[in-house]
Amino acid sequence: MDSSLINRITIDPKILVGKPVIRGTRISVEFIVDLLAAGWTHEQILTSYPHLSEQDVRACLAYAAELLHEMEIRPLTAA
Repeated sequence: MDSSLINRITIDPKILVGKPVIRGTRISVEFIVDLLAAGWTHEQILTSYPHLSEQDVRACLAYAAELLHEMEIRPLTAA
């Protein structure tokens, strides 16, 4: 992940129980990804949350993508 994007995401156990958030906010990566999945555009997010930047939204996506790259996928087995 681009280091300039990495610096936009922070994890602090005192903020949202340690969920990754956009630095300097209480807006979680999860929340932004959920908005995008629900069909919100970057423009709608930035209009609704004017203190965020396009780079913040991209950082959330990059963070989520990085987590998926690191996941180990295993098939479910029947019990």
